[in-house]
Amino acid sequence: MRRLGRPIPKLEVSAEEREALENWARRPKTAQATALRARVILGCAAGTTNTAVARELRVTKQTVGKWRSRFVAKRLDGLLDEPRPGAPRTVTDAAVERVVTLTLETTPRDATHWSTRGMARQCGLSQSTVSRIWRAFSLQPHRTETFKLSPDPLFIDKVRDIVGLYLNPPDKALVLCVDEKAQIQALDRGQPLLPMRPGQVERRAHDYVRHGTTSLFAALDTQSGRVIGQRDRRHRTIEFRKFLDTIDAAVPEDLDVHLIVDNYATHKTALIQRWLAKRPRYHLHFTPKGASWINLLSAGSRCSPRSSCGAASIAARATSGTRSTTIWPCTTKRRSPSCGPRLPMSSSPA
Repeated sequence: MRRLGRPIPKLEVSAEEREALENWARRPKTAQATALRARVILGCAAGTTNTAVARELRVTKQTVGKWRSRFVAKRLDGLLDEPRPGAPRTVTDAAVERVVTLTLETTPRDATHWSTRGMARQCGLSQSTVSRIWRAFSLQPHRTETFKLSPDPLFIDKVRDIVGLYLNPPDKALVLCVDEKAQIQALDRGQPLLPMRPGQVERRAHDYVRHGTTSLFAALDTQSGRVIGQRDRRHRTIEFRKFLDTIDAAVPEDLDVHLIVDNYATHKTALIQRWLAKRPRYHLHFTPKGASWINLLSAGSRCSPRSSCGAASIAARATSGTRSTTIWPCTTKRRSPSCGPRLPMSSSPA
């Protein structure tokens, strides 16, 4: 009488399971162990014996039988690794909740924010555990960010007005962003600079000599990126009017001029109003209160006081008592020539 072996469980694969198995077997990022199990099941589903599948995939018959039985019992979940045993958790959910709650709702008595070591002492945990909890919940007590909400009731109207000038400037008009930088310290180094050499950066003495302060006025052409700059000893209405005269001399007479300025008091005095009344081609557009970032010159101009006044020393210019006017080519991206008129490159004396 012929002896019968162990019965082989019947294996049937649905269309959805076959698609998942084929994806596991073909996908490059699938773990090799999972891909091998998928190929075993696909081979058995084709009606091939365990011995033939083992020979084709170069595994033992016991391996084929094990994964075949697991697939029959648990389907696709039976091919995945089960959770491996390990040490029990020492930090409970209540401890994690306490760390998060203390971080968000309290502050230490002797500091403005919690540190990992201070929180560890407070909760009886290790510093590494607190660090892992903070990283898991994206908590960073040591960092702060600032924000500003404009209180201007005409905020939307002013933003639309200024952005409209940027995107669609009027014909035969020039749009200039005007801003001031006051109280720039005029410093001179105590020793001469040592120039840059191959393999060595420029070096300067750490001590300096103060030569008072200076103020910088600038107007950015939003189309060409050129900047009209002027420096004065003080920052008053009369100096701002002189800067307007500089702009008036640099801009061709056949162009209207739209000036985007902030709400500084020197821009609204009677002297400036009389100057504007005599020149109807000038139009002032004020930025919303607390939103000077909409002025391109304030937000991201590359023409900084350091580059415009000289990185090494501005003492002679600040103490000479004479005003300086310059037209700088700025590094902002230039737009198409069809976008509007451009400032001339010639400098205008004050």
